[in-house]
Amino acid sequence: MKQRTILREVSISGVGLHTGGKVQLTFKPAPEDTGIVFRRMDIYGKPESKPDISQVTELVRSTTITSGHSKIHTVEHVLSALNGMGIDNVIVELDAGEPPILDGSAKFFVNLLQEAEPVEQNKERVFFQLKQPVSVTAGNRSIIALPYDGLKITCTSADDRGIHTQHLSIDIDPETYIAQIAPSRTFTIYEDIEELLKLGKIQGGSLDSAIVIKGDKIISKEPLRFKDEFVRHKILDILGDVTLLGMPLKAHIIAVRPGHALNAELTKELYKQMMKEKTGKTEPVQSSKAVLLASETSLDIRRILDTIPHRYPFLLIDRVISISDNELTAIKNVTINEPYFQGHFPGNPVMPGVLQIEAMAQAGGLLLLRKGTAENKLIFFMSCDKVKFRRAVMPGDQMEIYVKMTKCKETHGRLIGMASAECRVGGKVVSSADLMFTVMDPVNE
Repeated sequence: MKQRTILREVSISGVGLHTGGKVQLTFKPAPEDTGIVFRRMDIYGKPESKPDISQVTELVRSTTITSGHSKIHTVEHVLSALNGMGIDNVIVELDAGEPPILDGSAKFFVNLLQEAEPVEQNKERVFFQLKQPVSVTAGNRSIIALPYDGLKITCTSADDRGIHTQHLSIDIDPETYIAQIAPSRTFTIYEDIEELLKLGKIQGGSLDSAIVIKGDKIISKEPLRFKDEFVRHKILDILGDVTLLGMPLKAHIIAVRPGHALNAELTKELYKQMMKEKTGKTEPVQSSKAVLLASETSLDIRRILDTIPHRYPFLLIDRVISISDNELTAIKNVTINEPYFQGHFPGNPVMPGVLQIEAMAQAGGLLLLRKGTAENKLIFFMSCDKVKFRRAVMPGDQMEIYVKMTKCKETHGRLIGMASAECRVGGKVVSSADLMFTVMDPVNE
């Protein structure tokens, strides 16, 4: 098979599912061996990134990749369409940080690529053909990949209540993908919506872009496109996430209750085997080191970025100057360059109190990591109590954040932490609160 690109440039506009922002996406032809390249048109310098598994930084209900200061949310539907259509070389331009969700499927991306007219190039397409089985598991979820001369996906989809269990086994080629997989829409459980909104997710979601499951009822603006539409969308997501391997795959993937986090783990294992075949040795995938070693008594900004998912402008800790099993002291250098000072308040800038609480929560989350690894997990801020603000924090202040763990316990299989926290400037307390947080698995679609 030859490599393929598209004949002409095409564009589509819409709204991002999680960010809620308006965005235009443009597919452009690319030369042989270019691969898939995302280009952020809204960022100075128009930074480009070739998506791969090492760039994955977030897996809560979507797949987010970060390269340098360029972050792109919810890449899986675009990548799935390109993979399913057999497009090897293309530039994907975006004027925002998330592709449009459109109707929640890959159908519109497929239609757009058909309009762009896929064309063969001169060079041969190079596949990664799996030689040895690989598997990943997480509780009652699992994915196995077996050697196969082609790409086949066998998937079982079910929710925690065992309702809407669906199963499908299908060989993937462009014609099958276009007709049987691309039209399947994303879906969510009704009871999850409030929690997702609290997490800042699905800001652009609606019944125009998703199916909602409430008990044994289906809430949708149109009838189901397939009686087993849910499992078909799971296959759509798998195809998108394994595109992060960076090479077309030949394998039989067998998945039981997959989600983005588990898909990413499978792709990491496939990558390790691929690199072992190329180099004769296993190359580890560089990813988040969400674990604090007992020997670490301080953390620089690189280790903080390794450990928690927060990024500018919402990372509110610059350095941890001391850490033990139950106490942590961090610093935040408050400068006039902070984006919130543009509106809080012009002419008399003051650091918002809620951001002081967030800084305490981030410090408390780091301290909770001393109780065990949070690899492939997220720390969620649950509550704050006895909050007091005593004096203003202004540009030029160095804010010292002190957190003491008062209780740490397992409840219903989840680690719960409680802590008292203070922010100090010049040795004087400027704010304080009692905090509670927990370590949880990412919420999978």
